[in-house]
Amino acid sequence: MKTKTISKQNPVRLQGTDGVRREIKSATDSECRGQTPQQVFLEKGCITEEFMELYAYCYVKNQKNSTSSKNKTIVIGWDPRDPSGIFTEAVVRGVRKAGGKALVLGVVPTPLVPLFMLHEGADGGIMVTASHNPKDQNGIKLFLPFHGVKPLPADDADLTRHLLKQNFATIKKAPIKGGRTDCRQNALKLFQHFSLQPKNSWIKSRNTLKNLILVVDPACGALAGVAAQAFRQAGVGKVYEVNKSGAVNLRSGVADLEGCPRITADMILKPSGNFHRHKAIVKLFEIGRANQKSAKSGKKRIAAAVFDADGDRFFRLEYDPFQDLLWVLSGDETAILQAQYLVSHNKYGLYINTVESDLNASTAAESMGLSPLLTAVGDKWILLKIRLALLEQKLLAAKLAPKKRAALKNKIKSLQKNGVTSVNTLLNLETSIPENPTKNNSEVLAVGSEETGHNITTGTLTLPNKKKVSVYSGNGLKSALNTFAATEQLATTLSPQKYIQSIRQPFSPGFKSTLYTYYIHQDLFYRDSQVWQKVKRLLLQTAKQYGYSGKTRNFADDPDMLYISLAEGKAGIFVRNSGTENKISVNLRGRKSDTGKLKKIGLEILKLLFSLLKDRDNALYKMELYALSQIASQPVTDEKLEIKNQYKSRLIDEMRKQNLIQSGPEGNCLTLLGKWYIIH
Repeated sequence: MKTKTISKQNPVRLQGTDGVRREIKSATDSECRGQTPQQVFLEKGCITEEFMELYAYCYVKNQKNSTSSKNKTIVIGWDPRDPSGIFTEAVVRGVRKAGGKALVLGVVPTPLVPLFMLHEGADGGIMVTASHNPKDQNGIKLFLPFHGVKPLPADDADLTRHLLKQNFATIKKAPIKGGRTDCRQNALKLFQHFSLQPKNSWIKSRNTLKNLILVVDPACGALAGVAAQAFRQAGVGKVYEVNKSGAVNLRSGVADLEGCPRITADMILKPSGNFHRHKAIVKLFEIGRANQKSAKSGKKRIAAAVFDADGDRFFRLEYDPFQDLLWVLSGDETAILQAQYLVSHNKYGLYINTVESDLNASTAAESMGLSPLLTAVGDKWILLKIRLALLEQKLLAAKLAPKKRAALKNKIKSLQKNGVTSVNTLLNLETSIPENPTKNNSEVLAVGSEETGHNITTGTLTLPNKKKVSVYSGNGLKSALNTFAATEQLATTLSPQKYIQSIRQPFSPGFKSTLYTYYIHQDLFYRDSQVWQKVKRLLLQTAKQYGYSGKTRNFADDPDMLYISLAEGKAGIFVRNSGTENKISVNLRGRKSDTGKLKKIGLEILKLLFSLLKDRDNALYKMELYALSQIASQPVTDEKLEIKNQYKSRLIDEMRKQNLIQSGPEGNCLTLLGKWYIIH
C-alpha cells in the first residue's frame, strides 16, 4: 500500500482513523462566509453544516457497495452534541437530496447504526459524532452494507475525490428527492433485544448480576438512559446513572481515564484532585465506602461502566474495599477478562489487538490457547482481520477444484500480508467462494481489542426472515455486559481479596505510556517526510544509547505510522498522527524492566515533535502559551486561569495530557517538561 503525500491543497483522504472529525463552525460565521465547505474544512480545519450536507450527499451518490439498484436507503443516527439539529439535519438533507431514503434513528449509540442497517437490509449507515472528542467538535462515521464494515483507505480516497470536485452551490439549491422515516423506537427496541439476548450478553439468568452495584456514566452521550435501562433489565442489583445530560465528554467518559491505571482517594479531594469534579468517580467512592463492609465480605461488588459520547467504547472502574481506591480497567484488561470467560466455555479463536495495547495482553491470550494477531490502530482494522479470517474459513468449507482453491487461498494470504484498501476487494472475494450449506460456522473471533475501549466479540442478530447472522462491531454496552458476566463467574469461586486481584490485574502487565503533542501541523508527518526521517533517526540513535537494537516494522494498514521494534519484539515505540484529533503521539510499550529507558527515549522524541510540529498560527497553541505563562509565575487554579471559558476546560485537559502542567495544593504548576517547553 503506497502512501502519497497529503497536502491541504491536494489531499488523498479527508478521513482519519474513523471518518471525518473536526471543530465545528456555522457556514454563516464570519470566518467561513464566502468560502466553500471544502475550503473551510481544508484551510480552517473546521466542519460546517454545509460540509456535513455535502459529505452525506456524496456518500450516497458515490455508494458502490449497495445491493439495491433503486433509491438507496440510508440509516442515520447521532449523539446528543448537536441539540439545535443544525448539523444532523444537514446530514439528513444531504442524503435526501441525493435521492436516498433516510431511516432516521435520532440520538442512538454508534453500534446501533450498522445493526439496524443490517436488520433492515439498508444500503448504508451514517453516524454523526465526534466520539470521545470534546463538545466543540463533530464528525461522521460511515458504514457499508457489506457486513456493516467501515470504508477502507481506497474507499475514503474515492469519496474524497468525488467530494472535492463538487459545486456545493448547485447542491444547496437541489430539491429534496428521497423520503424520511422516523425509526427511533423500533431501533431502540432492536438494540435492547440484541443486547440482552443471553448469547450476546453472556448473562444466563436475572440472578447473575444481583450482587453488583453499578454506577453508569454515559458521558452525557448516546447511551444516556439506554445503558442504565439495559443493566436494570439484565438484573443488576442497583444501578445509579450520572452524567445523563450536559456537555458530552466533559469531566466524564473514557477519554479522561486513559493512561490512569488507578484512582486513589486523594484524587477526588478539592481543589487539587484531578477527578474531584468527575461525578461518576466521586459517586463510586461514595457508594463503595457506604457498602465497604459488604464488599469486603463478598456480598456486594461495586463498579462503574464508563462509556464515550457515541457508546462504542467502554472502561470499567472497580472499587477496591480493601484499599479504598478505584482500579481502571481499559480495553486490554476487559478484553482479557472476556477471553478468559470464552476459553472457560470452550470457545477459541483469534485474539486481535492493536499496537496501542500492552504487549503482555496478547502473550496472555496466547497462553490461553488463542491465536494473537496485531493490527494498526482503529477498530476497522480489527473488523478487516475478522472478515479475512471468515473468508479463510468459508474457503475451507467450500467445494472447489484444487487449482481454484489454491488460487483463492493465495489471494487471501496476500491480502493478509499486504493489506486491503477497498471493501469491494472483500466483496468480490466473498462472491467468488461458494457457500457450503452443510457447514455454516461463522465464528472465528474470540476477542478484538483496542486499549482505548473498543472491544469486539461475536454478536448474533436475528433478521426479519428469521435468519441469524454474526455481527462484529465496537459496542460499549455489549462489552460491558460481557465483562460483568465474565467476572461474576469469577466471584463465585474466589475469595473477595483474590477476586479484586484477578479483576484489577487479569494478566501480568508490562509497561505502557503515551505522550502527546497537540495543536500541530499533522500534514508534515508521513512516511519518509523530513520530519518522519528526523524522528526515526533520533529514535534509533537514542535507543542504541540505551542498549537497544531497533528494527523498523511496517504495517500495511497504517503505512505512515513509524514503528520501531526493540529487544526482539519485547518492547516497541511507535509514533503516529491521531486520526481523530489534532495531535500526534509517542507510544511506549515494553516490559516493566524497560520502563526507565523507554521513558527517557520517549521524552527526547516528544521534545523533537514539540520543536518540529507545533502550529504557531493555531489559536489554541497561542492560548496554551499564554496559560503556561500565567502558571509559570505562580500556581493558578482552573477557575482563575484567564482563558476564554469556551476553551478553558479543553485546554487545561490537553495541557495535562501533554504533561505540561500538574495539579498542586494551590493550583496548577508547570512540570519539568512544561518549564522546558516555554523557554524553547
